Amino acid sequence: MKFLHFKLPMMALALVMLPSMAFASGNLDSNDFTGMSFWLISMALVASTVFFLIERDRVAAKWKTSLTVSGLVTLIAAVHYFYMRDVWVSTGTSPTEFRYIDWLLTVPLLMVEFFLILSAIAKVPAGVFWRLLIFTTLMLIFGYLGESGKMNVMAGFVLGMIAWFIVLYEIFAGEASKISAEQASETVQKAFNLMRWIVTIGWAIYPLGYALGYFMGGVDGASLNLIYNLADFLNKIAFGVIIWHVAVSES
Repeated sequence: MKFLHFKLPMMALALVMLPSMAFASGNLDSNDFTGMSFWLISMALVASTVFFLIERDRVAAKWKTSLTVSGLVTLIAAVHYFYMRDVWVSTGTSPTEFRYIDWLLTVPLLMVEFFLILSAIAKVPAGVFWRLLIFTTLMLIFGYLGESGKMNVMAGFVLGMIAWFIVLYEIFAGEASKISAEQASETVQKAFNLMRWIVTIGWAIYPLGYALGYFMGGVDGASLNLIYNLADFLNKIAFGVIIWHVAVSES
């Protein structure tokens, strides 16, 4: 059993390294701060994946799924960041479509975490799960369709924002928020509150980048990717650390 616990994070690490070994990367310029941020976040995501998977052994059974999902989020993002990192170093570009490959998998998983931490301390209706999952996915689909030119840019932006606002309503004033306020312990309530502010403030950078790129005359690609990388550090890793903290505290 101990061997299995050791083997799991090592397998995750090996999977993360595959894209980097398969892609012929160039040399990183010492003045390329955007490129450095790709390297920083990719390594941080690997470390976070190993940490979350190992820490599953410290928490009660009802919290293990939450930490597993946190590890999946950082693992998926790490694999994708290694690819984006090498593309950036080799070409100096990182198309926004690359981001959506990551976001379409990791962002719905992040939203499911709200359901999981509440389910650890209370009976949560399935409707909460499906509303969070469906509207988060719709937010991303409309954003991708708008940015890729498959639908009107403004329509994609507006529909994506509507879906995001529905998600925000659910976690600030909807059923999920009420369950947290009425049934959660103080530790879980604090974690829930921090997580929803990350979804509000941390996620705001993505529609802002959309608006700057399509409605306000464009934005420098290097600057936008640097900001996206730093935002992912908060939205994926810090989000997972909050869940880890509440899981350890409640265990």
